Order: sequence, then structure tokens, then C-alpha cells
Amino acid sequence: MAAKLKKGDQVVVIAGKDLGARGEIISVNPKAGKAVVKGVNVAIRHERQTNRGVGGRVPVTMPIDLSNLAYVDASGKPTRIGFRMEGDRKVRYAKTTGDVIDA
Repeated sequence: MAAKLKKGDQVVVIAGKDLGARGEIISVNPKAGKAVVKGVNVAIRHERQTNRGVGGRVPVTMPIDLSNLAYVDASGKPTRIGFRMEGDRKVRYAKTTGDVIDA
């Protein structure tokens, strides 16, 4: 099944340790059902110091499951996303308002 959320979408976390956090999707992996959201699900990774970069404790944004994310519509409220045909184009729309997301 195609992922309903895309790169660049504004989302809110609806479950998990970052409940209520908002951010923009950086990347989506539909096969794994996960997305990386800017500033959400940040873990600390320890990296060895190299000639190119500095080591130490580096914050890394980890993937979060798509089921724990909800799209934020124009009014700022979380909504589910559906698909419908408009003419000969398949478009995404917000289920609460019916507004088309991809114009």
C-alpha cells in the first residue's frame, strides 16, 4: 500500500514518547512503514573522533512508525488522509475538511 504521508508534510506525533511534537517529514520509507521527522525521536549516538569530523555524543534523528503520525492540515489540526479522483488525477485530501492537499 502506498504511504499517505510524503516528504515535506507537516505532521504531529499521536503516540509514543514524543506525543504532541510537530515537525516536517525529512524522508519516508514506505516498505518499512517508517518516516524520519525533523526534531522527533532524537537518539544520542557515540561516534569516534576522526580527522574530518568531531566525535563524541551526536544527536541523530531516528525513524518513527507512520501509524504514530498524523497529517496537520491548514487549520493546524491533525487529520487523516484519503485518496480520490478529481478528473483524471488521483489526489490526497484531508478527511476532516475535504480539502485537497496536493493541488
